[in-house]
Amino acid sequence: MSGQRHYGDHQLKIYQAGLKGQRPRLPMGMEELEATARALLPSESYWYVAGGAGEITMDANRRAFDKYRILPRMLTDVSQRDLSVELFGHSYPSPLLLSPIGVQGIIRPEAEVAVAKAAASMNVPMILSTVSSHSMDDVAAAMGDAPRWFQLYWPKSDSLATSFVQRAEALGYQAIVVTLDTKMMAWRERDLSTAYLPFLRGMGLSNYISDPTFRDALDVPPEEDMWPAVQRWSHEFAAPFRTWKDLAKLKSATKLPILLKGILHPDDARLALEHGADGIIVSNHGGRQVDGSIASIDALPLITDAVQDRVPVLFDSGIRSGADVVKARALGADAVLLGRPYIWGLAVAGEDGVREVIARVLADTDLTMALAGAARFKEVNRGLLAD
Repeated sequence: MSGQRHYGDHQLKIYQAGLKGQRPRLPMGMEELEATARALLPSESYWYVAGGAGEITMDANRRAFDKYRILPRMLTDVSQRDLSVELFGHSYPSPLLLSPIGVQGIIRPEAEVAVAKAAASMNVPMILSTVSSHSMDDVAAAMGDAPRWFQLYWPKSDSLATSFVQRAEALGYQAIVVTLDTKMMAWRERDLSTAYLPFLRGMGLSNYISDPTFRDALDVPPEEDMWPAVQRWSHEFAAPFRTWKDLAKLKSATKLPILLKGILHPDDARLALEHGADGIIVSNHGGRQVDGSIASIDALPLITDAVQDRVPVLFDSGIRSGADVVKARALGADAVLLGRPYIWGLAVAGEDGVREVIARVLADTDLTMALAGAARFKEVNRGLLAD
């Protein structure tokens, strides 16, 4: 069976280590892991990741999973299992990708480089944020031939957008993820209470200050004075005037597949197809943009029904366990993005922490899928969910 790898064996390694008196370095539960990370981080850094636009949508993202119940099947041969997926001509051994999370330097200095190395060691694609603390060049160097995608915050300037995507293509990134739901930053009370926006402090701007198009617009190099670069970033970051017709220009700038992240309405999914999107990521930005928004998992079947397998549909916002991954697949997701949990792993144990979080989610997915009666991730469908 192609792509066969029994990720669930990771639990045996944990039990075997217990025979030597060794217990896991990271807390096993995701809530406990987050609490441990919170205790280690400055308050403003923790809340920048953990907070959202209020907390209604964040809570809904998790509660909504409980509405969907797995209905296991018995006496199916699950001795050989296959979690592999194919996306845009590439085969990946599992359905997991790391969601783009910006300015990771506020969590740990090695930031995206540590995450990149962990992802590469697990052969899990990392989606690098535009607002990363380490540049796309440094992350590519850290990953070698391992799979990686680049997330674009679509700037005001077409020339800067073109420069970003063409740099990513030249550096071996395999896809471009365009985040649509950040026309402007939402009202985030947690960040406002600490008056904390890391970008205004020059953090998370590595891809900008290393970009020749961005630098050409500066009167003073950022190495001499960072403040003009920060001001330029604040001008470029968001482009609320963008419409569907702008997608053609972005597509003409690169040969890479372009996925649109932030799609929640089925009509937008249809428009995405009409305007040439190569893929869709169902996401509400982890509850960081519109408080009171529909939960991502509730939007997922609406989008997959509208798309009808014409392009890949990925899922983001709320994945915490193997059961979540299986439910997302049953509702039509071709792959899933893991977000905040790997950042808590980074906070607690750096590269090793990220690797361990990935290993646990994959192990849990492998075991849950098998115990539900499915041997292949691709074959999981709505029949595995109770009505």
